[in-house]
Amino acid sequence: MLTPRELEVLKSVVTGLSSKEIAEDLGIAKRTVDYHIGNILLKLEVKSRLEIVLKYKIG
Repeated sequence: MLTPRELEVLKSVVTGLSSKEIAEDLGIAKRTVDYHIGNILLKLEVKSRLEIVLKYKIG
């Protein structure tokens, strides 16, 4: 199960924002965004941001 912050990051990834843009929007460091994305990839069992977008934008 994703944390509330991971869900925020997930929504931003699906809209096509970069890690830097997500960090600026959420007021956190880019490194923190990348950490959350890593956790999202593991939890959703996908290998890339593209897979996240394809899985959640279409499905």
